[in-house]
Amino acid sequence: MTSASTISGPPDRAAQGPVGGPAGGSAGGPAEPAYDADVVVVGSGFGGAVSALRLTEAGHRVVVLEKGRRLSEDDLLRARRDPRAYLWQPSVGMRGFFWQRIFRHMAIIGGTGVGGGSIVWAGVLLEPGDDFYAAPAMTALGVDWRRDLAPHLARAARMLGRVRSPHLGPMDDHLRAAAEAVGAGSTFGPVPVAIHFGHEGVTEPDPFFGGEGPDRTGCRLCGECLLGCPYGSKNQLTRNYLHLAERYGAEVRAEQEVHALEPLPVGGYLVRTRHPWRRGGESVVRARRVVLAAGVLGTLELLHRCRDELGTLPHVSPRLGEHVRTNSEALTAILQPPGEDLSRGPTISSDFHPDERTHTTQNRYVGGWHMRFQVGPLVDDERPGRRARRTLAALAARPGAQARLLAARGFLQRLTVLTTMQHHDSELALDLRRSPLRPWRRVLRSRLTGGTRPPSYLPVANEVTRAFAESSGGRPLNLLGESVGGLSITAHILGGAVMGADREHGVVDADHEVHGHPGLFVADASVIPANLGVNPSLTITALAERFAERFAARFPAAVAGGVRRVPVDARPAPGEPAAAPAEVTP
Repeated sequence: MTSASTISGPPDRAAQGPVGGPAGGSAGGPAEPAYDADVVVVGSGFGGAVSALRLTEAGHRVVVLEKGRRLSEDDLLRARRDPRAYLWQPSVGMRGFFWQRIFRHMAIIGGTGVGGGSIVWAGVLLEPGDDFYAAPAMTALGVDWRRDLAPHLARAARMLGRVRSPHLGPMDDHLRAAAEAVGAGSTFGPVPVAIHFGHEGVTEPDPFFGGEGPDRTGCRLCGECLLGCPYGSKNQLTRNYLHLAERYGAEVRAEQEVHALEPLPVGGYLVRTRHPWRRGGESVVRARRVVLAAGVLGTLELLHRCRDELGTLPHVSPRLGEHVRTNSEALTAILQPPGEDLSRGPTISSDFHPDERTHTTQNRYVGGWHMRFQVGPLVDDERPGRRARRTLAALAARPGAQARLLAARGFLQRLTVLTTMQHHDSELALDLRRSPLRPWRRVLRSRLTGGTRPPSYLPVANEVTRAFAESSGGRPLNLLGESVGGLSITAHILGGAVMGADREHGVVDADHEVHGHPGLFVADASVIPANLGVNPSLTITALAERFAERFAARFPAAVAGGVRRVPVDARPAPGEPAAAPAEVTP
């Protein structure tokens, strides 16, 4: 990885001091603050990484503030054997990158660190379907989203190196058999992923960005994508958007948790940060504009605190925290008989559509040692309470079966996890309320709204799981968090600061600017106002590309000599669309 401290800015900007120029004042008015950055980007996941690169290319001085650590390849390797290097709970000494937050109605998993969710991402790059574009929340914005997003989806796919997985092994064969068993065999196929396959284990110069990217190594098919890729194969953000942003002059500051935003009297924002685990001390950054890309939970918590506790952002919409979606998914699993090994391949290599509203992928989870403690018997029931009782009864009736599961040798090599997602439109809200465990502190808590509750059970998911188990001779399983806890478990949390025509209908407008607070933007999954029904990373990236393009056109940078970079684009992979001709902004 490239270290921010070793990167110099482009020659035309390297000698610049604090940025001058108007920021909302007028001649003879209050003196303008000496801005530390044109743009502060909060978070370095998909939305933050895209914003950092594109706004740096446009000539803005960009500072990225990331709560997590900058992870080396050695850090990622150590995470495979040391929970303290894998899990993110810094207050108790766990300073890795993987986290799970449990709410009353859902459990969310994700990644924290430079690169955000791309660290623990399987690399799947799927485009949204017709239901997404036709959703009332999308059409109400008055934008032809299918036409508007198309070039950005194509560019995001190129930048992330999308290719069809060339590897299909025994696990994929069983998924194909499951697809055929439910009458959907024609929809089965290799999944598009962000992985450099190249020649297995062979390192070569940057194959994507004309030599401006890092060296890359052909995928080793180790099945460890969800634990971060230390081998240079998965196209996580530190190998494309963030790498290039730093190369071109953006500054990425790790271990900087933003806890407050304050509008400055003459324009811009004061961004207050603290270290995520060391006590004492605070840093401030003054920015002309701020882009929030801290992920759904990070962005919502910061906006809630600034509006409701600190009072620094009083005009944020009353819709804040509403329309939160889990992508309506269910996780199931199959454990193969002893001696079998299905682990060779990328984490996700194939998928199919059991019906027109449902999408299923398989997952290898090599290194996910915690999974053996989270699975139990497969149980059907539409009612969460009754399903929990039936699951507990099944565990009590066959304690030996669960004990054998916990003690199984080669567990992760034998395990297949299925992710089944639907275009089923369900939602929750996340509010800042008193913690039930620490009542002196307010935290994000979930509540049901007038919409449909996100599901913890999808009948089709269990049906597909049984079909897979019948083909493979394995044991079908549910996640206990879903079957006993009644939780919707997701890595694909969306919404909460959704787009809307005004502050009565959304938190941001169609250009991602927060209603009531000019110069404050949101560019992560929290702006998405409708269910995707597929893995959302490509859509988040494309929306951020669109946002950054519109931002750069609206706010020309005060760069000495008016010099800007031509936006970088990746070489198209076989079967991917070629890049449109780039133009230099005058």
